[in-house]
Amino acid sequence: MPAPAIRAQLRRADGLTQEEVAAVFGVTRVAFHRWETGVAKPRRRHLDAYVRLLNGWAAKHPEALRLESAQQAG
Repeated sequence: MPAPAIRAQLRRADGLTQEEVAAVFGVTRVAFHRWETGVAKPRRRHLDAYVRLLNGWAAKHPEALRLESAQQAG
């Protein structure tokens, strides 16, 4: 799973809010925020879907990964 900062960058690159993604998973925004920041890990029933979503975003928005790498280096 990508680092927390990358998870948020990918979500924002797709133009989605935490609330919107949380609603799709059927969890609260706070629960999703905890997944995204690495404070908590999704339960098994959500984990595989979340990883697929992140991988899909990464494939769709490779520039978001480059932006994050550049920010960490600079």
